[in-house]
Amino acid sequence: MLKILLRLAILNLLRNRNRTTIAALTVAGGIVAFLLAGGFINWIFQDMRDATIRSQLGHFQIVRPGFFEKGMSDPYEFLLPAKSEQELLVSAHPGLKALTPRLIFFGLASLGDTTVAFSGEGIDPVRERPISTRITISEGIDLSGLDDKSVILGEGLAKNLGAKPGSQIVLLCTAANGSASAIEVNVAGIFYTINKDFDNYALRIPISLARKLMRVDGATSWVGLLEDTDTTAVAVNELISILPAETFQLIPWTELADFYNKTVVLFSKQVDVIKIIIGLIIVLTISNIQTMTVLERTTEIGTILAVGVHSREIMLQFLLEGLVIGIAGGLVGVLLAVSLAELISHIGIPMPPPPGMARGFTGQIIINAMLVADALVLSTITTLVASLMPAWKASHLNIVDALRTNQ
Repeated sequence: MLKILLRLAILNLLRNRNRTTIAALTVAGGIVAFLLAGGFINWIFQDMRDATIRSQLGHFQIVRPGFFEKGMSDPYEFLLPAKSEQELLVSAHPGLKALTPRLIFFGLASLGDTTVAFSGEGIDPVRERPISTRITISEGIDLSGLDDKSVILGEGLAKNLGAKPGSQIVLLCTAANGSASAIEVNVAGIFYTINKDFDNYALRIPISLARKLMRVDGATSWVGLLEDTDTTAVAVNELISILPAETFQLIPWTELADFYNKTVVLFSKQVDVIKIIIGLIIVLTISNIQTMTVLERTTEIGTILAVGVHSREIMLQFLLEGLVIGIAGGLVGVLLAVSLAELISHIGIPMPPPPGMARGFTGQIIINAMLVADALVLSTITTLVASLMPAWKASHLNIVDALRTNQ
């Protein structure tokens, strides 16, 4: 019976091709708008995730317990050893691409009469390179060796100091033992990231030089990069099992990326609002079209009811007509959206600098399987909902009144 009703629904839709085409294109247009908007936000999520991981956080960080709660005020009470068995065990993990130590420190940078506060990181330039691919050198060169008395400055910090590649600046800090410590370094390059605030205060020097400046050994964190971001949760659980919980704390990047997490929540709610608006447009349009269909076929419906067809079969037939429109419009919308996404991504979407960034960017559109499934569910559910009222009216027509229509 369902097969017969589905065939009748398709034949009824083909009786008025213009109206059916308009209905399907309305659904398709809504799906295209939803997929393009959702695909653009998907690209923002992916690009921001990669930039967050590959400029500052890595996929995970290993620190002493309590470092992120208290360590920023006194990082030298939470130092990790320079070389240890645990570091070798983590480095041997099969999914790990890179593991590098970092030593954070704070102080004042001086050039001539200008003195500016900074937040510094001592890094291993060679081991850091695979992790920091989204730190872009805008002027000069990157750090090249552990023993070089070189520094790279964030763009904002360099601007405030008036420093350029080749400038000599003095770094003044309070060492771990409480005494003053200073060193003169050469500005090798100037960098920028997606985080403008970070660029306003950040600098990097070789970790051997940072240890000498702060008169310590070891590092404040070990930063790890995995081969695949999607394996972060599994890798973190495996690594936690080999590290003593009383002396080591392993934190995934998702717990450290506060700005990214809040952005995802905000933009996800915007996608939900777009979905609701598009759904309402589809429901109102399809409901109006289905109501017109019922009015035009009133005599026909009365005849069908008069020969003994049950009212629930009439209702099911109109629901199936709405379902067919939803599926057809959804599939057409997906095909159009994927084609447009490829074209738009090839051309690029020029965007101005968002809040917190110094530069604009060229956006793209990423339509994944989950977004496509969401779009198809949207098209079918909304057309079914839109068909409910017209189908109910059609199935509850008075037979005598329906037969007298247009007479």
